[in-house]
Formats: sequence, structure tokens, C-alpha cells
Amino acid sequence: MDQPELVLAAVLAAAGAALVLAGSGRVMILGGLALLAAGEAGLLSSISDLERLASPTGALAGALALAVLAAGAAVFVRRPAWVPLAVLIAAPFRPPVSFDTSGGFPLSLADDGQLGRLLPLYFVLAVAMIALAWQALHPDRAPGAVRALPRVIMLPAAAFLAFACASLAWAEEPGPAVAQLAYFTVPFALLLGVVARSPFPDWAPRALARVGVGLAVVFAAVGLWQAATREVFFFAANLQLSNANSDYFRVTSLFGDPSLYGRHLVLGMGILLVALALRRMQVWLGIGLLVVLWAGLYFSYSQSSMAALVAVTLAVAAATGGPRARRVVVVSLALMVMLAAGFLASIEVRGDSLRRETSDRTQRIEDTTRVVAEQPLVGVGIGGQPRASRRLSERDQPTPSFVSHTTPLTVVAELGVLGLLLYAWLIVGGALMIGAVRRLDPALGLTLGAAFLALFVHALSYSGFLEDPLTWMVLAGGAGHLSWPRRDDGSGREGELDSLSTADDRGRGEPAAKGA
Repeated sequence: MDQPELVLAAVLAAAGAALVLAGSGRVMILGGLALLAAGEAGLLSSISDLERLASPTGALAGALALAVLAAGAAVFVRRPAWVPLAVLIAAPFRPPVSFDTSGGFPLSLADDGQLGRLLPLYFVLAVAMIALAWQALHPDRAPGAVRALPRVIMLPAAAFLAFACASLAWAEEPGPAVAQLAYFTVPFALLLGVVARSPFPDWAPRALARVGVGLAVVFAAVGLWQAATREVFFFAANLQLSNANSDYFRVTSLFGDPSLYGRHLVLGMGILLVALALRRMQVWLGIGLLVVLWAGLYFSYSQSSMAALVAVTLAVAAATGGPRARRVVVVSLALMVMLAAGFLASIEVRGDSLRRETSDRTQRIEDTTRVVAEQPLVGVGIGGQPRASRRLSERDQPTPSFVSHTTPLTVVAELGVLGLLLYAWLIVGGALMIGAVRRLDPALGLTLGAAFLALFVHALSYSGFLEDPLTWMVLAGGAGHLSWPRRDDGSGREGELDSLSTADDRGRGEPAAKGA
């Protein structure tokens, strides 16, 4: 790449992510936050016209933004346990607002059914970063804010995110790589660091579960209204065409895609299934909410979401049921495998197109495999898979038509075999961490496990595992719960925590109730 300033920004972001996630103590945390901010500013400067901030109007807007950020940070300094809740609430929303770099006011309403960036989440993360920096400067007033986090997840997360940032140096297309880093990779590294270092008092898991279910119910209600009125708010052009020319009508709720909508409903249903299995809520209430969410999910017609729901249901049944329930799960899995094999075999017998029956997914996989074969070791760089697939296929179609919709395949195409190994390390580390959380808190651990499984399975046939803030929220919640200081209750659990995390600051903080 002939743009050394972008490579420098990516290197700064990679170093910042490593320090924030794998480090501990005032110096490392403050240094990591500063490097992350510098890297993000360098990346954004190449895709946004920041010079307009020097104008009188821009300076006024900047001053107002800083005042709002300072006010928000003051709230988080006073109530640091609210950070995970605020992030969870903000994570799904993409206001229909876009940045305009052509002149005039920098923000404009998106049109043609499109949604904008994760602006509410970016605001919450900026506020939380300022609050964490203040807490790092005053560790005596914020016990645990600069604590070490569990190495079992933070080392693979730091390695994967740093390698993804570094891949900008060999990216074929700097534009998509910069956008991917600036809008997803770097902010999510910050999300993981600030949420995991927030206090996790005893009320936090229940509050997070209620927010998660509440959001899912709101999304389902909007989706059901859209199904009744046959009107969607946000959509892609291909969805609008499909709805106009098919017998069924797919809804998107407050999202731009039915599968993204379905993913959020499955996450809410996973929380309810765990609560019902562990008898943590009234049966009538849980079943009623499941019916509402299932009805909303039905009208998404999302096969990937249905598959994720089946996986979560079977996993919860196996984890909470007895030997008979586990045998039923095994038999069910065997039947589904045989049915899937039979369906694939019948396609050839019927003379139908495998590509059409799989909604073009087999074609996308073939296109992505060509990219892997061309650059197997380190890939084509983050964000580069769709354009590389289009270049190698020589088909004249829009670039989004070449998105692989299979996260592991996308990772190996963009980051090569090395990136795939780091991705596998991240998945295994997340699973081990969630297992440790379950031994401490069965309900929380099983809920995090259900969410992580749903996100992983959904992303096997649709994009967005690494680009979904909820993936990093799940990992941050588990890491924060494990590392938040608690008194040993005689169960020997403290030793288990020490095996997963450095214990430099363990025992120095106050009990969880005071941290709230």
C-alpha cells in the first residue's frame, strides 16, 4: 500500500487494542486508549472531511459534542455499572443517517430504505472511553477499573483484532479495509475493553437479560405490525423486489435485513429458554413471550435464524436436561443430518439448481474459495473478500452480491490461514470462558453460551459474527463477570478464576455491591 499514514493508523489501533485488552494497570490502559483513539482518528480522516470542523459552524458543533460527551462521561463515572446496559441498548440501532463529505452539513438522512452507521453505539463507546480514562487516572475512586481481564479470552481477542488491523498493510482495496476497521474492528475492540472493565454487581445479569428480552419483544411487535400492513421501514433493493414478486412478505422490523432481525429475536428467545429451563421465571410469562417472538420470527422467513434457534434449543435442552433429554437431542441431530443429506441428494434427482435452492450461497462459496486459493497464507486483507471475489469471477454484478455469507470462509479469504487460526483461538477461548462463567453462575453462563452459539451458527450461513457488536458484548460480559472482585464464599471458585486471569488486582476491590 502506498499510503503510509493509513498503515500507521492501523498499527496504532492494533497496539491500542492489544494494550486495552491484554494489559492491566493505569499506564497500559491509558496508553491503549490513547493509541486506539489516535488510530481511529487516522482511519476516519481518510474517509471523512474533518477539515470542516475548523469552520465556525464546525467548531460550534464540535464544542457542543464535547460538552455532551463530558456530561455522559460524568454519568458513567458516577454509575459505571450502567455501561453494559447502555451498550446493549444502543448496539442494535442504526439510525437512517449518513455522513456527507461533499460539503454543507455533515449529516444527512439516508434514503431508499437504507440505514446508517451504529451512531448510538459509537456515542456510548466514546462516553465510556472517557469515563474509563478518568477512572484509570483515579484508581482509588474506581476499584477494579484497571483490573486484569481473563487471559483465556483477552489474549486471542487481542491477537485477532491486532492482526485484522495489521492486514490493512497488504489489503488489495484500502477503501473497504479502512471502513471495516474504522466502523467495526476498532470500535468493537474498545467495546470489549470498556464493558469488560465495568463493574458487574449481582443485579447486572438480571438487568441485562430483561433488556435483551425487552428489545426482542419490541422488534417482534414492529415486525408483526409490518406483516399485517405489508409495509417495511428499512430494506435493501433486492428485498423490495422479492416482496413485490413473491407470495410471502418478509419483514425487517427496525433493521435493514430480515436475517438481522431474525438474529435478534433468536437471541431474545435464547434468554427465555434458559430462564424457563432453570425455572427463573413464571412459565406462563415465558411461554407467552416466546409465542410473540416466534410469531415475529416466522415472518422474517430467515432460514439462518431458524437454524440458530434449533441449535440453541437443543443445546439448552442438553445442558439442563437429564440423560433422556440428551438422548433425544442426539437423535434429533441425527435426524436433521439425514434430512439435510436427503434434501441435497433430491436436488440432483429433481434436476433443480443447487445454487437456487440455497439462495445463491453455493455460488458465493465458490467465489470466495477462489480468493482463498489465490492468497492462502494472509488473505487479501480485511474487508477485501467481496471485491476480490468479483474480480476473480469476472461477472458483472454489484459487489454486495459476492459477500460470502459464511464467516469462517470470509476470515480465511481476508486474513488467510493465520487469521483462521486466530479466529479458531477466539472461538475456543470464548467457549472456555463461558464454561467458567457457568460454573460460577449457571444461569448467566448458560445464557451467554446460548447467545454465543446462536451468533456463531447464524453466521455460518449469513454475515456478521465479527461485525455484530453483540458478539463482543457477550465476550465482554463473560470477561467482566469473571474478573470483577468478589469475596470467596468457600466454594473454591477463586482458584478457578485465578487460573483464567492474572490476579494482580484481585482482592483489592470492594465487594460487588459497593462497586455499583
